[in-house]
Amino acid sequence: MTPNLLSPSQRSGKGELGNRFCRVSASELCALLRPQRQTVVLVTTPWFSPIIWDGTFDSAILDTPFRNTTIGLTVFAIRNPKYVVFLKLFLETADKYFMVGHKVNYYIFTDWPTEVLHILLQEGWQVVDLEVCNYPCWLGVSMHCMEMISNFSKKCFLNEVDYLVCLDADMMLSDHLGVEILFSLFGTLHSGLYVANHQAFTYERCSLSQARIPRDEGDFYYAGGIFGGSVLEVHRLTMACHQAMMVDHANHIEAEWNDESHLNKYLLCHKPTKVLSPEHLWGDRMLCRPPFLRKL
Repeated sequence: MTPNLLSPSQRSGKGELGNRFCRVSASELCALLRPQRQTVVLVTTPWFSPIIWDGTFDSAILDTPFRNTTIGLTVFAIRNPKYVVFLKLFLETADKYFMVGHKVNYYIFTDWPTEVLHILLQEGWQVVDLEVCNYPCWLGVSMHCMEMISNFSKKCFLNEVDYLVCLDADMMLSDHLGVEILFSLFGTLHSGLYVANHQAFTYERCSLSQARIPRDEGDFYYAGGIFGGSVLEVHRLTMACHQAMMVDHANHIEAEWNDESHLNKYLLCHKPTKVLSPEHLWGDRMLCRPPFLRKL
């Protein structure tokens, strides 16, 4: 069966937008991202999991079943002191927009405990500071982030929270991010590839890598900046990704996009029960934000 499609105008309740025709030139690239009359977005996956776009849910209705739910938010401030600087803005915006009205545990993985503690004490945030070892290069951090989340999920998260949301520190929230994203396992569509053909996805193609996805396979390309789900499912995901990365490392293989490549392989084999639209991770470096993308 064909997944449901919903145009931006239908989701917003506005009238149809006129057609826009343009050439691919520097002055008109932003126009290419504007919704057109024929523009449609998926609201369900081929396996019938919902794709969450702003305007496709009612927060007031969804909040009730999660009234007694505790959500864990993980973030890494490791290796580079600039991530400690990012952390302050990240926590300020998360405090304003993330799971408002619900109990949230903030878990910060860091090898700069003194600097992080200074920020937390200065602002008065109640955050769990998880001190981890320092790695000599960013690749080492990337290789072990999944391991750290997996280990702490088993060690403490399972007993402390119901869901985990894993975010990058070098981002900020600019709009409500609530329980509509929660399910047993969710991934987020990559903002740079959500309209691309799956053959153009930057999956790992090396035949020897554990993250390899052949060119004739693939559903979506997921961003590594936001993923999550129940603690048990996140534990399974992160443990599997870490184990696959260690196999590659033993064979002197590095996937093209490191942990993101392994995340995509896992979510191809273990379909997420909810998918977040690219508006949940829209970077400032993108040329412009289509008017129907409003989240982060």
